[in-house]
Amino acid sequence: MTESSLAAADMVLHSLPPKLENGTLRIVPLGGLGEVGRNMAVFEIDGKLLIVDCGVLFPEEHQPGVDLILPDFSYIKDRLDDIVGVVLTHGHEDHIGAVPYLLRLRGDIPLIGSRLTLALIEAKLQEHRIRPITLQVEEGDVENLGPFECEFVAVNHSIPDALAVFIRTSAGSVLHTGDFKMDQLPLDGRITDLRHFARLGEEGVDLFMTDSTNADVPGFTTAEKEIGPVLEGLFGQARKRIIVASFSSHIHRVQQVIDAAAMHGRKVAFIGRSMVRNMTIAEKLGYLHVPAGILVDMKNVDNLPDHKVVLMSTGSQGEPMAALSRMANGDHKIQVGPGDTVILASSLIPGNENSVFRVINGLMRLGADVIHKGMAKVHVSGHASAGELLYCYNIVQPKNVMPVHGETRHLIANGRLAAQSGVPAENILLTEDGSVVDLKDGVAELVGQVDCGFVYVDGSKVGTITDQDLKDRVTLAEEGFISVISVINRQSGKLISGPDIHARGVAEDDSVFDDIKPKIAAAIEEAVRNNPTHTTHQLQQVVRRVIGSWVSRKLRRRPMIVPVVLEA
Repeated sequence: MTESSLAAADMVLHSLPPKLENGTLRIVPLGGLGEVGRNMAVFEIDGKLLIVDCGVLFPEEHQPGVDLILPDFSYIKDRLDDIVGVVLTHGHEDHIGAVPYLLRLRGDIPLIGSRLTLALIEAKLQEHRIRPITLQVEEGDVENLGPFECEFVAVNHSIPDALAVFIRTSAGSVLHTGDFKMDQLPLDGRITDLRHFARLGEEGVDLFMTDSTNADVPGFTTAEKEIGPVLEGLFGQARKRIIVASFSSHIHRVQQVIDAAAMHGRKVAFIGRSMVRNMTIAEKLGYLHVPAGILVDMKNVDNLPDHKVVLMSTGSQGEPMAALSRMANGDHKIQVGPGDTVILASSLIPGNENSVFRVINGLMRLGADVIHKGMAKVHVSGHASAGELLYCYNIVQPKNVMPVHGETRHLIANGRLAAQSGVPAENILLTEDGSVVDLKDGVAELVGQVDCGFVYVDGSKVGTITDQDLKDRVTLAEEGFISVISVINRQSGKLISGPDIHARGVAEDDSVFDDIKPKIAAAIEEAVRNNPTHTTHQLQQVVRRVIGSWVSRKLRRRPMIVPVVLEA
C-alpha cells in the first residue's frame, strides 16, 4: 500500500456515499475494523440487505461502567424490513453477542448459522425472552436469501462449526472468511476446506474479506493439539487445586482440560454462568465428550480433596465481575490460596492487558502459582498467521481484497500480504467502521463513509450513555469532584450564604479551599454589579472559571466542578 493510495482513501472516508446504483453491491462494515470485536458487515443490492455477523466489543478501562459495546445500527434502523437475514459465521460473542439488541428492533429477522452457532445464540436469546426464526446450515449448503445466494464453507477456528460464506450477487461475488485458521490436525478433524476455497477461486472471487487478527504474526499458527501434553504435564505437577481460565465458548480447550483431568484422576467443575451454559449445550450436541462421573457441581467441590479438583472458569480477560477476578479479589466462594495452580489458557485481547495483569498479581499475592502463555504453551490462537493468509491469497486469487477483523495495524499487515501475493495495490481496500464499498463488474471501490459510532450498554440502558458521560466518569475517578454552593440576594447583589465548598478525591481537608472562597464571592458580586441581568447559569460559569483556575494552579488537578448559584 502506498502513501498516496492511503491519502486518497482517507479523503473518500470523509465524504458521504452516492446513491446506490441498480445492479451494484454495497458493503458497509459497522464494526470489527479498527478493533477486535463487534464484527458486523451489511451487504446491499436491489433494495435488500444481508448482514454477516452481529457481535459485541468488551469495554476497556477508559470506559467505566459500560457492560458491552454494540455496533451502531443507525445505518439500518430505518430499513429493518429490507433485511433478508443475518448470517452468523460462528458462536463467539464478538460475532453473535449483539444479535439480541438487533432483534429487539425487529424480532423476525432470520438467523442463519451452523448447528452449534444457532444453539448458542438461541440460549442467549432465551435470556432476552426472544424466540428467533433460524435456518441451520452446514458446509456445502447453498441458500438463497433474496438477491443473495450464500454458499457455506467449513473453516477451522477455536470453536467448532465455524463457517465462511461465499455470497453471489448479480454485481459480483464476495468470500467472507469469518474467523479462521488452517490447523492441519484439529481436535475435531474438521479442517479449513482449502479445496472448496480453490473451487470458489476458479469460479472467481471479486472481493475477498479475510480475517486479519494474526496478519502481523509470521509463519503458521500452532496446532491446538499441542496444548494437551502441556496441560497434562502441568496437571501432573500441581499439588492442590487447579483453576483453568479460558473463554466460555472455547470447547476444544475445555475438552483438553477434561482429558487432562481424567488422566490425573481429578474431577472438573464449571464456574461462571456462561461457561456452564455453553458447555451444557456443547455436551448435549456432542461437541464436548465428557467421561462419566468426571463433572461435579461447584457446590460439591468443598467435599473433595484439593488434589482431586479442577475448576474450569471464566475471566481470562480480567473482566471485573467474572469468576477469576472475584477469586483474585477474595470475594468469590472459591478461596485461592498457597499451592493452588491457576492456568490462564487464553491470549490477551488488546486493551485488556492491565486488567489481566491485575488479576495475576492478585492471585499470586494469595499464594497461587500462575501459569500463562508467556511461560508455557497453554494457549494457541484461533486465527490464521501470515503464512496461512498467503496460502489463501494464492489459492483464491481474488480480484479485490478488503481485510476485516482487526485493529488498524492488523488490517494494514493483511493488505501488505495481499500485495505480496500479487493483488494490485489499487485493489486492496483498507477501510474502517462505516466505510462504504461498492462492487460492480469486478471493480471494488471505496465511495464514502457513513456515521458509525460506539453504542454503549450500561445496565438496562442502551445507547443513552455518550462519550462525554464516559469522560465525566473518568474525571470523577481520576481527578475527583468539587461542588460550590452560593446563595445571592439579587436586589442587593450580595451573597447571603456561601460559597460552601465540598470536595471528594481532591484534597485531604476542605479547609484547603478557605483561601479561594473570598475570591469566588467577590467574582459573583462583581458579575452581578456589572450586569444585573446575569442568569444563574452565567453566574455558575463565573464560579467554575475562578475555582477551576485556582485548583489547576494550586493543586495541579482538573476535577469535575459542579457550581450551584441560588437566588434568595
